[in-house]
Amino acid sequence: MRHRKVQANGISLHFVEMGDGPAVVFCHGFPAIWSCWKAQMEAVADEGFTAIAPDMRGYGESSAPVEAEAYTPYEMVGDLIAILDAAGVATATVVGHDFGASAAWNAAMMRPDRFTAVCGMSVPFRPPGGGSFLEKLRAAGAHQFYWFEQMRAESDEAWANAAVTIPGMLYWTSGEAPEAGRWDPFDPSRGLLRPAPIAPRTIDSTYIADAVAAFARTGFHGALNYYRAFEPFVRHWGAFAGAKIRQPSMFLAGTLDGMNRIAQPDQEVMRSSLADLRSFVMLERVGHWAQLEAPDATNAALVAFLRRL
Repeated sequence: MRHRKVQANGISLHFVEMGDGPAVVFCHGFPAIWSCWKAQMEAVADEGFTAIAPDMRGYGESSAPVEAEAYTPYEMVGDLIAILDAAGVATATVVGHDFGASAAWNAAMMRPDRFTAVCGMSVPFRPPGGGSFLEKLRAAGAHQFYWFEQMRAESDEAWANAAVTIPGMLYWTSGEAPEAGRWDPFDPSRGLLRPAPIAPRTIDSTYIADAVAAFARTGFHGALNYYRAFEPFVRHWGAFAGAKIRQPSMFLAGTLDGMNRIAQPDQEVMRSSLADLRSFVMLERVGHWAQLEAPDATNAALVAFLRRL
């Protein structure tokens, strides 16, 4: 694996490369680091691709601007373009999970000349236009939706003890957690900030240790800014209203992912905005972290998609 840094868009971006061939860029979400994709990087590199995984801005060894407006999809897509340029890559398939899925979908929508195929995990493509879904939730009285807590300034401190919050978040959002306690984005009593009763068994302990060390060093302000940046982005997304993604696309999620309560992934609904949806995969007994909980199944589905491009 080759570690590199590039100065771009006023910040420093750290990314890791592996393999040789057509490029596949992996975008992580909250709260993760580049190495959550290590198993997928190895799998696609073995298949003759170049895997590229950045620490997204706000995470790991990349810079973390203070202001929330520095974390909209415009900045995320700009960072991915800078990384392609630094790696000497003309076009790539982009893969993302959680907020990284948002980055991947938006990269494919905004820059189809550079991102020629896309895979989103856990979070489906949300076509731009209309109002903020957060405003709709507020209007419906759903004030306990977890985003509202994540957006608060106090959340920086609530997440600060990474040795507790990272293993706890991974456990409760995984398929390993018992159904009665598994993460529910609308129920604070089943929230993200609960200590794990045991160390997660379905997620590699080395990754957990690496993530804990990274967040103990950086804190969570930059990572939480992705939540705070959503509504500033929505105010300016009218230019993309009604846009579709026409490149080959793939969606993958776990059947036990709490995000499904929000996203309600449906293959036929997705086809209305993903013109060339080629793969729709729901992994049984898997929670929010498919790439970590079920790396072999995730790799098989992703490699099958890439082979058909």
